[in-house]
Amino acid sequence: MNDEREAGAQRWLGQNIRSLCSACRQVFGMPDYERYLAHAAGLHPGAPVLSRSEYCARVIERRYGKGGARCC
Repeated sequence: MNDEREAGAQRWLGQNIRSLCSACRQVFGMPDYERYLAHAAGLHPGAPVLSRSEYCARVIERRYGKGGARCC
C-alpha cells in the first residue's frame, strides 16, 4: 500500500513539474515541443511531426524571420 501511495505521489509531482515548465516556456516565449506533440497527436493524428530541432527552428523563423525583430 505504501508503495502505491509513493508511486502516486511521484506521478502527481511529475505532472505538476511538467505543467510548471510548460507555463514558464509560455511566459518567456520559449518553444514548447511537448505541447506541440500533444497538439499534433490530438488534432492531426497520423500526420508526420517535426523533430525537436526542426520545430525550434520553425518557431524562431516564425517569430523573428520576416524582416528581423520589430518593436511593434
